[in-house]
Amino acid sequence: MKGAMMDNTHEMLGTITALSHRFGTVDYVLGGGGNTSAKDETTLWVKPSGTTLSGIGPDTFLPLVRSRIEPLYAADPPADPNAREAWVKEMMQAAVQEGTSGRPSVEAPLHNAFAARYVVHTHPTWVNGLTCSQKGAEACARLWPEALWIPYVDPGYTLCMHVRAAIQEYAAEHGCQPSIVMLENHGVFVAGDDPNFIIETYDRIMTDLENTYAKTDVATHFVPTSATVVTDLDRARLQTVLGEDASYIVAAMPFAPAEGPLTPDHIVYAKSYPYVGPMKKDRIRAFVDEYGYAPRVIATEEAVYGVARTAKAAGLALSFAQDGIRIMQLAEAFGGVKWMTDAARTFIENWEVESYRSKVST
Repeated sequence: MKGAMMDNTHEMLGTITALSHRFGTVDYVLGGGGNTSAKDETTLWVKPSGTTLSGIGPDTFLPLVRSRIEPLYAADPPADPNAREAWVKEMMQAAVQEGTSGRPSVEAPLHNAFAARYVVHTHPTWVNGLTCSQKGAEACARLWPEALWIPYVDPGYTLCMHVRAAIQEYAAEHGCQPSIVMLENHGVFVAGDDPNFIIETYDRIMTDLENTYAKTDVATHFVPTSATVVTDLDRARLQTVLGEDASYIVAAMPFAPAEGPLTPDHIVYAKSYPYVGPMKKDRIRAFVDEYGYAPRVIATEEAVYGVARTAKAAGLALSFAQDGIRIMQLAEAFGGVKWMTDAARTFIENWEVESYRSKVST
């Protein structure tokens, strides 16, 4: 019996690894975004925080004892957001199976709330054209009547409890849990016992969106914002005013970046707001004073720059800036962009979990 269980676990981890690689491409996630999981009656295997879907292996998934996750749902957490998330972190670490180490994805309790064996959570640009739009909820109900739409909720414990309750209400009404959960200004969860069902569901979502966009005036073939050279003068200017925060700089031909925060991942990797204007020291210093951080994205008439302390972080900042303009473009099909609120933005900017994820993945 023990050998059969090990064989089943090996097969299950192989399956979720294959799903992670399939949906770990730039069509579905950027950076360390997205997460995946598999489960049986006793154990939840989840992607560790900061790990990429494309680079994960069967041995990378972190096993959590499900019976140790359950108390979180009934506990009375601290009221202070920072204290609450620290409390959740401790509870999740306590749930990690003995003999293994790592930090579980912050959404592990949410993955556990799904009854389905496999859960794949991603942030496709085409999906976020809908989730980051003014009329996303209406469009979701029209395109996928069986889907569960979740208005924006802060990630972490709050999101977990909110979605878990919504899933329970859905199950009470429909006799089953939803296989599609759309999160406003965030992304999509697809859950199922059969990996082919997950693949087919994602294919259906993307095809439905492709057909919907095709019926509108929005352009679905994005104009590439090709790389350009960072001049010695611009490099010197940025490093003089930003110091180590401009250790690495990459650049693309000019485009108009998103004016505000679209999703938590965009905040994590590209910050909430870009600096837009001439590359003048006093203007950039004023930006830092106003927002409390060095800009990761700088847009001038000559180029758009990704700026950070590591080469990877600079490249991701520019990639997320480019992704942002694509989301804005697609959102026009659903009434235009819906930005994250100041309260939602501030939570992400000050959230230790996302700071850790950014540090690990860049």
